[in-house]
Amino acid sequence: MAAAVGFGGGDPAGVPSGPAADAPAGPAGPATATVVRTTLTETTTVEGSLGFGDAVTYTAPPGGGTVTWLPEPGVTIRRGEAVYSVDARRVTLFYGTSPLYRTLGPGMSGKDVELLERNLRRLGYRGFTADRRYDWRTAEAVRRWQRDVHLPQTGTVEPHRVLVRPGPIRIALVHVPFGVPAQGALFTYTGAEHEITAYLEPAERHLVHEGQKAEITVPEGGTAEGTVTEVGSVATEKEGESMIEVTVSASDPALRTFDVAPVDVTIVTGRRENVLAVPVNALVALPGGGYAVQVVRGSATTYAEVETGMFGDGQVEVSGPGIAEGTTVVVPG
Repeated sequence: MAAAVGFGGGDPAGVPSGPAADAPAGPAGPATATVVRTTLTETTTVEGSLGFGDAVTYTAPPGGGTVTWLPEPGVTIRRGEAVYSVDARRVTLFYGTSPLYRTLGPGMSGKDVELLERNLRRLGYRGFTADRRYDWRTAEAVRRWQRDVHLPQTGTVEPHRVLVRPGPIRIALVHVPFGVPAQGALFTYTGAEHEITAYLEPAERHLVHEGQKAEITVPEGGTAEGTVTEVGSVATEKEGESMIEVTVSASDPALRTFDVAPVDVTIVTGRRENVLAVPVNALVALPGGGYAVQVVRGSATTYAEVETGMFGDGQVEVSGPGIAEGTTVVVPG
Protein backbone atom coordinates (compact mmCIF):
# COMPACT_ATOMS: atom_id res chain seq x y z
CA MET A 1 0.00 0.00 0.00
CA ALA A 2 1.34 3.46 -0.82
CA ALA A 3 2.48 5.59 2.09
CA ALA A 4 0.54 8.71 3.01
CA VAL A 5 1.67 11.79 1.16
CA GLY A 6 1.20 15.54 1.82
CA PHE A 7 -0.23 17.91 -0.77
CA GLY A 8 0.26 21.70 -0.89
CA GLY A 9 -2.58 23.96 -1.95
CA GLY A 10 -5.22 21.26 -1.80
CA ASP A 11 -8.88 21.75 -1.07
CA PRO A 12 -10.22 21.30 2.50
CA ALA A 13 -10.91 17.59 1.87
CA GLY A 14 -7.23 17.05 1.22
CA VAL A 15 -7.60 16.16 -2.47
CA PRO A 16 -5.46 18.41 -4.72
CA SER A 17 -7.40 20.56 -7.16
CA GLY A 18 -6.27 21.33 -10.69
CA PRO A 19 -3.45 19.64 -12.56
CA ALA A 20 -0.94 17.77 -10.43
CA ALA A 21 1.80 18.87 -12.78
CA ASP A 22 1.49 21.68 -15.32
CA ALA A 23 4.90 20.90 -16.80
CA PRO A 24 5.01 18.18 -19.42
CA ALA A 25 5.99 14.76 -18.16
CA GLY A 26 9.47 13.38 -18.90
CA PRO A 27 10.13 11.70 -22.19
CA ALA A 28 9.06 8.23 -20.97
CA GLY A 29 6.00 9.44 -19.06
CA PRO A 30 4.64 7.74 -15.92
CA ALA A 31 3.70 4.05 -15.86
CA THR A 32 -0.04 3.71 -16.27
CA ALA A 33 -2.89 1.21 -16.20
CA THR A 34 -6.55 1.41 -17.11
CA VAL A 35 -9.58 0.95 -14.91
CA VAL A 36 -11.04 -2.46 -15.79
CA ARG A 37 -14.40 -4.11 -15.17
CA THR A 38 -13.75 -7.52 -13.69
CA THR A 39 -14.51 -10.11 -11.01
CA LEU A 40 -12.40 -9.98 -7.86
CA THR A 41 -11.91 -12.79 -5.37
CA GLU A 42 -10.54 -12.80 -1.84
CA THR A 43 -8.64 -15.87 -0.69
CA THR A 44 -7.04 -17.30 2.42
CA THR A 45 -4.22 -19.83 2.26
CA VAL A 46 -3.51 -22.39 5.01
CA GLU A 47 -1.28 -25.43 5.39
CA GLY A 48 -2.86 -28.85 5.03
CA SER A 49 -2.10 -32.55 4.71
CA LEU A 50 -3.21 -34.74 1.80
CA GLY A 51 -4.54 -38.23 2.46
CA PHE A 52 -7.65 -40.38 2.04
CA GLY A 53 -9.57 -39.51 5.20
CA ASP A 54 -10.15 -41.61 8.29
CA ALA A 55 -8.84 -45.19 8.23
CA VAL A 56 -11.11 -48.06 9.33
CA THR A 57 -9.84 -51.50 10.32
CA TYR A 58 -12.08 -54.35 9.18
CA THR A 59 -12.44 -57.25 11.60
CA ALA A 60 -13.65 -60.63 10.39
CA PRO A 61 -17.20 -61.44 11.52
CA PRO A 62 -17.92 -64.59 13.55
CA GLY A 63 -18.19 -67.77 11.57
CA GLY A 64 -14.62 -68.80 10.91
CA GLY A 65 -13.37 -70.20 7.65
CA THR A 66 -10.17 -69.60 5.75
CA VAL A 67 -9.16 -66.38 4.01
CA THR A 68 -8.79 -67.38 0.35
CA TRP A 69 -8.32 -63.95 -1.25
CA LEU A 70 -7.43 -60.42 -0.18
CA PRO A 71 -6.94 -57.28 -2.32
CA GLU A 72 -3.60 -55.54 -2.65
CA PRO A 73 -2.93 -52.28 -0.76
CA GLY A 74 -3.79 -49.25 -2.87
CA VAL A 75 -6.61 -51.00 -4.75
CA THR A 76 -9.94 -49.17 -5.05
CA ILE A 77 -13.07 -51.31 -4.65
CA ARG A 78 -16.45 -50.19 -6.00
CA ARG A 79 -20.06 -51.29 -5.72
CA GLY A 80 -20.57 -54.95 -6.59
CA GLU A 81 -16.86 -55.84 -6.43
CA ALA A 82 -15.30 -58.35 -4.05
CA VAL A 83 -13.75 -56.99 -0.87
CA TYR A 84 -12.22 -60.32 0.19
CA SER A 85 -13.10 -64.04 0.12
CA VAL A 86 -13.53 -66.70 2.80
CA ASP A 87 -13.70 -70.37 1.80
CA ALA A 88 -13.72 -69.18 -1.85
CA ARG A 89 -16.92 -67.20 -1.23
CA ARG A 90 -16.71 -63.44 -1.74
CA VAL A 91 -17.82 -60.58 0.47
CA THR A 92 -19.25 -57.87 -1.80
CA LEU A 93 -19.22 -54.09 -1.41
CA PHE A 94 -22.64 -52.39 -1.46
CA TYR A 95 -23.29 -48.67 -1.04
CA GLY A 96 -25.39 -47.36 1.84
CA THR A 97 -25.33 -45.56 5.16
CA SER A 98 -26.09 -48.45 7.56
CA PRO A 99 -24.85 -52.05 7.66
CA LEU A 100 -26.98 -55.13 7.15
CA TYR A 101 -27.73 -56.55 10.59
CA ARG A 102 -29.98 -59.54 9.83
CA THR A 103 -30.43 -62.24 7.23
CA LEU A 104 -32.81 -60.90 4.58
CA GLY A 105 -35.34 -63.12 2.88
CA PRO A 106 -38.91 -63.31 1.50
CA GLY A 107 -41.63 -61.76 3.66
CA MET A 108 -39.35 -59.22 5.29
CA SER A 109 -39.50 -55.43 4.94
CA GLY A 110 -37.52 -52.39 6.00
CA LYS A 111 -34.82 -49.93 5.03
CA ASP A 112 -32.22 -52.70 4.89
CA VAL A 113 -34.34 -54.48 2.28
CA GLU A 114 -34.51 -51.27 0.25
CA LEU A 115 -30.70 -50.88 0.51
CA LEU A 116 -30.26 -54.38 -0.91
CA GLU A 117 -32.79 -53.78 -3.70
CA ARG A 118 -31.28 -50.43 -4.71
CA ASN A 119 -27.82 -51.94 -4.96
CA LEU A 120 -29.08 -54.83 -7.06
CA ARG A 121 -30.82 -52.41 -9.43
CA ARG A 122 -27.67 -50.29 -9.75
CA LEU A 123 -25.81 -53.49 -10.66
CA GLY A 124 -28.26 -54.12 -13.51
CA TYR A 125 -30.71 -56.61 -11.98
CA ARG A 126 -34.36 -56.03 -12.87
CA GLY A 127 -37.80 -57.63 -12.43
CA PHE A 128 -38.52 -56.20 -8.98
CA THR A 129 -39.24 -52.85 -7.30
CA ALA A 130 -37.02 -51.18 -4.69
CA ASP A 131 -39.93 -50.74 -2.29
CA ARG A 132 -38.64 -52.08 1.08
CA ARG A 133 -40.57 -55.35 0.57
CA TYR A 134 -38.68 -58.60 0.04
CA ASP A 135 -41.05 -60.61 -2.15
CA TRP A 136 -40.45 -63.51 -4.55
CA ARG A 137 -39.32 -61.07 -7.26
CA THR A 138 -36.57 -59.75 -4.99
CA ALA A 139 -35.58 -63.31 -4.14
CA GLU A 140 -35.24 -64.16 -7.84
CA ALA A 141 -33.02 -61.14 -8.42
CA VAL A 142 -30.89 -62.19 -5.42
CA ARG A 143 -30.49 -65.69 -6.89
CA ARG A 144 -29.31 -64.23 -10.19
CA TRP A 145 -26.80 -62.05 -8.36
CA GLN A 146 -25.64 -65.01 -6.25
CA ARG A 147 -25.15 -67.07 -9.40
CA ASP A 148 -23.06 -64.31 -11.00
CA VAL A 149 -20.77 -63.93 -7.96
CA HIS A 150 -20.48 -67.71 -7.39
CA LEU A 151 -22.43 -67.89 -4.15
CA PRO A 152 -25.01 -70.55 -3.24
CA GLN A 153 -28.30 -69.50 -4.89
CA THR A 154 -30.39 -69.38 -1.70
CA GLY A 155 -32.44 -66.25 -2.45
CA THR A 156 -31.53 -64.91 1.00
CA VAL A 157 -28.68 -62.58 1.99
CA GLU A 158 -26.65 -62.99 5.16
CA PRO A 159 -25.16 -59.79 6.62
CA HIS A 160 -21.58 -61.11 6.56
CA ARG A 161 -21.78 -61.50 2.77
CA VAL A 162 -21.96 -57.74 2.23
CA LEU A 163 -19.84 -54.81 3.41
CA VAL A 164 -21.87 -51.58 3.28
CA ARG A 165 -20.07 -48.27 2.89
CA PRO A 166 -21.21 -44.83 1.59
CA GLY A 167 -19.06 -45.17 -1.53
CA PRO A 168 -15.92 -46.76 -2.96
CA ILE A 169 -13.17 -47.80 -0.56
CA ARG A 170 -9.39 -47.92 -0.93
CA ILE A 171 -7.37 -50.66 0.72
CA ALA A 172 -4.71 -48.98 2.83
CA LEU A 173 -3.14 -51.97 4.58
CA VAL A 174 -3.57 -55.76 4.60
CA HIS A 175 -2.93 -57.35 8.00
CA VAL A 176 -2.85 -61.07 7.13
CA PRO A 177 -1.88 -63.26 4.16
CA PHE A 178 -4.47 -65.44 2.48
CA GLY A 179 -4.64 -68.99 3.77
CA VAL A 180 -5.00 -68.05 7.44
CA PRO A 181 -8.14 -68.38 9.57
CA ALA A 182 -10.64 -65.57 9.04
CA GLN A 183 -10.42 -63.93 12.44
CA GLY A 184 -9.28 -60.65 13.89
CA ALA A 185 -8.19 -57.64 11.82
CA LEU A 186 -7.99 -58.50 8.11
CA PHE A 187 -7.34 -55.13 6.44
CA THR A 188 -7.60 -51.37 6.86
CA TYR A 189 -9.44 -49.19 4.37
CA THR A 190 -10.20 -45.53 3.71
CA GLY A 191 -12.41 -43.61 1.32
CA ALA A 192 -11.32 -43.74 -2.31
CA GLU A 193 -11.15 -39.99 -2.88
CA HIS A 194 -8.37 -37.74 -1.69
CA GLU A 195 -9.13 -35.57 1.32
CA ILE A 196 -7.14 -32.66 2.65
CA THR A 197 -7.19 -31.73 6.31
CA ALA A 198 -6.35 -28.09 6.91
CA TYR A 199 -6.47 -25.82 9.95
CA LEU A 200 -7.78 -22.29 10.39
CA GLU A 201 -7.40 -19.87 13.24
CA PRO A 202 -10.75 -19.57 15.07
CA ALA A 203 -11.04 -15.89 14.03
CA GLU A 204 -11.06 -17.00 10.37
CA ARG A 205 -13.80 -19.61 10.73
CA HIS A 206 -16.55 -17.28 9.51
CA LEU A 207 -14.73 -16.93 6.18
CA VAL A 208 -15.06 -20.60 5.23
CA HIS A 209 -18.15 -22.75 4.71
CA GLU A 210 -19.13 -26.02 3.06
CA GLY A 211 -19.27 -25.94 -0.73
CA GLN A 212 -16.55 -23.32 -1.22
CA LYS A 213 -13.99 -24.05 -3.91
CA ALA A 214 -10.37 -24.53 -2.99
CA GLU A 215 -7.07 -24.73 -4.85
CA ILE A 216 -4.55 -27.27 -3.60
CA THR A 217 -0.84 -26.70 -4.22
CA VAL A 218 1.20 -29.92 -4.09
CA PRO A 219 4.91 -30.21 -3.23
CA GLU A 220 6.15 -30.11 -6.83
CA GLY A 221 4.28 -26.84 -7.39
CA GLY A 222 1.34 -28.20 -9.36
CA THR A 223 -2.25 -27.33 -8.43
CA ALA A 224 -5.52 -29.23 -8.16
CA GLU A 225 -9.14 -28.29 -7.49
CA GLY A 226 -11.12 -29.23 -4.42
CA THR A 227 -14.28 -28.43 -2.44
CA VAL A 228 -14.73 -27.69 1.26
CA THR A 229 -16.87 -30.52 2.66
CA GLU A 230 -16.70 -29.88 6.40
CA VAL A 231 -15.79 -27.03 8.74
CA GLY A 232 -15.28 -27.87 12.40
CA SER A 233 -17.44 -26.13 14.97
CA VAL A 234 -15.09 -26.62 17.91
CA ALA A 235 -11.46 -25.58 18.12
CA THR A 236 -8.93 -28.37 18.66
CA GLU A 237 -5.29 -28.16 19.73
CA LYS A 238 -2.78 -28.31 16.87
CA GLU A 239 0.91 -27.92 17.70
CA GLY A 240 0.07 -26.02 20.86
CA GLU A 241 -2.49 -23.69 19.26
CA SER A 242 -6.28 -23.73 19.09
CA MET A 243 -7.34 -24.33 15.50
CA ILE A 244 -10.48 -25.12 13.49
CA GLU A 245 -10.23 -28.25 11.33
CA VAL A 246 -11.40 -27.98 7.72
CA THR A 247 -11.87 -30.94 5.36
CA VAL A 248 -11.47 -30.48 1.61
CA SER A 249 -12.36 -33.25 -0.87
CA ALA A 250 -10.51 -33.55 -4.16
CA SER A 251 -10.77 -35.98 -7.08
CA ASP A 252 -8.48 -34.04 -9.39
CA PRO A 253 -6.23 -36.34 -11.51
CA ALA A 254 -3.28 -34.14 -10.61
CA LEU A 255 -3.30 -35.76 -7.15
CA ARG A 256 -3.19 -39.39 -8.28
CA THR A 257 0.56 -39.68 -7.89
CA PHE A 258 0.36 -38.81 -4.18
CA ASP A 259 -0.78 -40.89 -1.24
CA VAL A 260 0.21 -38.60 1.61
CA ALA A 261 1.79 -35.17 1.21
CA PRO A 262 1.90 -31.70 2.79
CA VAL A 263 -0.04 -29.15 0.72
CA ASP A 264 -1.16 -25.54 0.75
CA VAL A 265 -4.90 -24.94 0.52
CA THR A 266 -6.19 -21.66 -0.90
CA ILE A 267 -9.91 -21.10 -0.26
CA VAL A 268 -11.99 -18.43 -1.96
CA THR A 269 -13.57 -16.49 0.91
CA GLY A 270 -15.16 -13.63 -1.06
CA ARG A 271 -16.19 -12.75 -4.59
CA ARG A 272 -17.31 -9.50 -6.25
CA GLU A 273 -18.51 -9.60 -9.85
CA ASN A 274 -18.73 -6.79 -12.42
CA VAL A 275 -16.75 -4.22 -10.42
CA LEU A 276 -14.28 -1.52 -11.47
CA ALA A 277 -10.72 -2.21 -10.36
CA VAL A 278 -7.19 -0.82 -10.56
CA PRO A 279 -3.82 -2.25 -9.47
CA VAL A 280 -3.39 -1.91 -5.71
CA ASN A 281 -0.28 0.23 -6.09
CA ALA A 282 -2.28 2.82 -8.06
CA LEU A 283 -3.81 3.94 -4.74
CA VAL A 284 -2.44 7.07 -3.07
CA ALA A 285 -3.14 7.46 0.66
CA LEU A 286 -4.61 10.88 1.53
CA PRO A 287 -3.38 12.90 4.54
CA GLY A 288 -6.81 13.00 6.17
CA GLY A 289 -7.59 9.34 5.48
CA GLY A 290 -8.98 7.57 2.45
CA TYR A 291 -7.47 7.09 -0.97
CA ALA A 292 -7.16 8.70 -4.40
CA VAL A 293 -5.88 7.67 -7.80
CA GLN A 294 -3.91 9.82 -10.19
CA VAL A 295 -5.97 10.11 -13.37
CA VAL A 296 -4.19 10.80 -16.66
CA ARG A 297 -5.88 13.21 -19.08
CA GLY A 298 -3.76 14.10 -22.02
CA SER A 299 -0.36 15.33 -20.83
CA ALA A 300 -1.58 16.23 -17.34
CA THR A 301 -2.79 14.28 -14.31
CA THR A 302 -5.35 15.05 -11.61
CA TYR A 303 -6.14 13.32 -8.34
CA ALA A 304 -9.57 11.70 -7.96
CA GLU A 305 -10.72 10.53 -4.55
CA VAL A 306 -12.08 6.95 -4.59
CA GLU A 307 -13.96 4.55 -2.36
CA THR A 308 -12.24 1.16 -2.11
CA GLY A 309 -13.94 -2.22 -1.89
CA MET A 310 -12.58 -5.73 -2.17
CA PHE A 311 -8.88 -6.42 -2.58
CA GLY A 312 -7.86 -9.49 -4.58
CA ASP A 313 -5.44 -10.79 -7.19
CA GLY A 314 -3.27 -7.66 -6.87
CA GLN A 315 -6.22 -5.39 -7.67
CA VAL A 316 -8.67 -3.31 -5.67
CA GLU A 317 -12.28 -2.38 -6.32
CA VAL A 318 -12.74 1.39 -6.74
CA SER A 319 -15.60 3.80 -7.32
CA GLY A 320 -16.03 7.56 -7.39
CA PRO A 321 -16.69 10.59 -9.63
CA GLY A 322 -14.74 10.40 -12.86
CA ILE A 323 -13.86 6.72 -12.42
CA ALA A 324 -15.10 4.66 -15.35
CA GLU A 325 -14.03 1.63 -17.29
CA GLY A 326 -11.06 2.56 -19.49
CA THR A 327 -9.92 5.52 -17.38
CA THR A 328 -6.11 5.74 -17.33
CA VAL A 329 -4.40 5.98 -13.95
CA VAL A 330 -0.77 6.31 -12.88
CA VAL A 331 0.85 3.23 -11.36
CA PRO A 332 3.98 4.25 -9.44
CA GLY A 333 6.94 1.96 -9.99
